[in-house]
Amino acid sequence: MPNISKIIADLYRTEFSKITSVLGKLFGFEFIEIAEDIASDTFLQATENWAAKGLPDNPTAWLYTVAKNKAKDYLKHDAVFRNKVIVQYPEQAQSTIEVDLSSKNIKDSMLRMMFAICNPNISTEAQIGLSLRILCGFSIDEIAAAFLSNKETINKRLFRAKEKLREEKVTLEFPETRQLDDKLNTVLTTLYLLFNEGYYSVSKNKTLRKDLCLEAMRLCYLLIENENTNKPVVNALIALMCFHASRFDARIATNGELILYSDQDTSLWNKELIMQGKYFLNKAASGKSLSKFHLEAAIAYWHTEAQDTIEKWDHILQLYNKLLIVEYSPIAALNRTYALAKVSGKPVAITEALKLNLHQNHLYHSLLGYLYTDVDNTLAYASYQQAHNLSKTANDKKVILKHLENLASPKTN
Repeated sequence: MPNISKIIADLYRTEFSKITSVLGKLFGFEFIEIAEDIASDTFLQATENWAAKGLPDNPTAWLYTVAKNKAKDYLKHDAVFRNKVIVQYPEQAQSTIEVDLSSKNIKDSMLRMMFAICNPNISTEAQIGLSLRILCGFSIDEIAAAFLSNKETINKRLFRAKEKLREEKVTLEFPETRQLDDKLNTVLTTLYLLFNEGYYSVSKNKTLRKDLCLEAMRLCYLLIENENTNKPVVNALIALMCFHASRFDARIATNGELILYSDQDTSLWNKELIMQGKYFLNKAASGKSLSKFHLEAAIAYWHTEAQDTIEKWDHILQLYNKLLIVEYSPIAALNRTYALAKVSGKPVAITEALKLNLHQNHLYHSLLGYLYTDVDNTLAYASYQQAHNLSKTANDKKVILKHLENLASPKTN
């Protein structure tokens, strides 16, 4: 007996976004809520119908047929809505407007939607939220959990974002060649942040965290599949995601606690994802420009090398040096200092770390705690204590507490 509830939930994740994107392309972003409502109503009907009559032979085809019929009914019975849509399709004014749910049109619609909602005129959080809702089929509850927020806040954020995009008269058109690179960079930044939301999330829901990463990778792969967007920088980003995702299971314990890189079980690293990362990194090397995604992907590649050698950390250090020139960030500077300690020793790294002055960042004090350990354990303890005070999540506090306990215990030979 098939588990119909689970089947519908799985199909919702994969097909809601496709139906919504196709209808959004057909209706225009002005009517995106209607597209979402039709997609939602389709799944509601599936829940009622399949529970009573059983699973159809082809559930996906059933969903597409129902969605098409619901869209046509809406066009037929809402004259104002129909007239506005017909303006976009004058050649079909006298005939039925077709709802094209072919694989080709689905991919095209999702790409157009991606460029429409990854828009710098709305906040980064809103871009990610709309991506999760429209392009990934996440429920409002799931989005709220990902952002450690609540349904009301998320609903308001998405509503304001849609209103802003309407004010900007956003259309679901593929960017012209002269605009493509700029708009593509915005899309890539959103996907990068979406991936990070899962990879560095403070949520205890391991399944949700992994799903966020996988959705970011799926959307990035849509860009790879399109010849106009299959550019070196896109390959660099998917390579970065592959390398990070390869270590996902090794860096999260069964209780949701973060496992530090040096303590990870390398047998849990996903070798297939590492190979895919290498493939895409090689493809990324075909271009003339060097982006932050190229450099971060190369750094992530070296982190998939299990051997803890000076050569490995020297490569990572040099890559961080270049990354900080291309795009400085405090976290990259912190990570560079760790690599510096591996190459040149802790005393040299301490001098560099103190120049960063990131006194309100718990990661900064955690780094100092590591660097001072076995150099000046009193300062190491004080640094970890400050990190513990500043950290905001239970998992971070647990990790730091272990360091404090080790420092408080006398070491034995």
